[in-house]
Amino acid sequence: MGWARALAPGQECRIRIVEIETGAIRTVWSSADVLFEAPNWTREDELIVNGDGKLWRLPVAGGVAPAVIALGGVPELNNDHVLAPDHRTVFLSGNDGHLYEASVGGGAARRVTRSIDDGWHFLHGVSPDGDTLAYVSLDPFGTDAWTGAHVRTVCIDGSDDRRVTAGGGPDDGPEFSPDGAWLYFNTERFSATPGHAQLARIRPDGSLLEQLTFDERVNWFPHIAPSGRDAVYLSYPQGVEGHPADLEVELRLVRDGRWQESTVLVELCGGQGTINVNSWSPDGSQLAFVEYPRRGVTGNSAARQEPSA
Repeated sequence: MGWARALAPGQECRIRIVEIETGAIRTVWSSADVLFEAPNWTREDELIVNGDGKLWRLPVAGGVAPAVIALGGVPELNNDHVLAPDHRTVFLSGNDGHLYEASVGGGAARRVTRSIDDGWHFLHGVSPDGDTLAYVSLDPFGTDAWTGAHVRTVCIDGSDDRRVTAGGGPDDGPEFSPDGAWLYFNTERFSATPGHAQLARIRPDGSLLEQLTFDERVNWFPHIAPSGRDAVYLSYPQGVEGHPADLEVELRLVRDGRWQESTVLVELCGGQGTINVNSWSPDGSQLAFVEYPRRGVTGNSAARQEPSA
């Protein structure tokens, strides 16, 4: 469909890693040709990223160019892809509105979802047992697809597709906690200001909705560490609507569930594509992200630690 994002003139894409404890940042790969997005981190110490509508892999150690993962039976892919618990399988979102299952090593993919009658599927989470996917559903045929976005779950065989969040919204980015007890996501349902997303969690059965952040910034994509204790999320300046690209944003670190005491882990030029999916290292000591600086424009990533407003 030709929806894949591309770099602007003078813009660079940098796939980077930050050490959680020290804030040290290193570059795994940089490119002025392909706009890479949304890292997953495998147990084999490889990053799985999206770019040009394809899936790519590259070693965490760096120094090796990303290589395309050859997949059959999939359309152009967007940047929502999540590793299964075994790290041998990856679930994908296609720009045809469907979800797919494929091997990390490549080969023929299998379509998971059966219909897009209730909306297009944009994947964000896999349950710890690998049996259920969490996604956000949008109606691409409506006048404002984003307004009606809500959280749903579906079994990996395409059955039991059910709605989790009711009314309100829009919602996005649903991700299972490591114990499967919660879905973490961002939502505008707590604010009358358009675009003012905050973070929340809900039980997979739709009960016990709980707001987690209450600040003036616009907060997206909560990613829970493998331990279940810490989290990182993407934070935009006040007044931003949606999750656009190429803005001065922050990656904020949450320790031990203290969401209202988050600190700034990294400042960078990015947004869309930076951490759309969970990019924690398997041991929880590091986080992968992508930034998109332009020549002559400030916003290269820098580590910084300070209390949240």
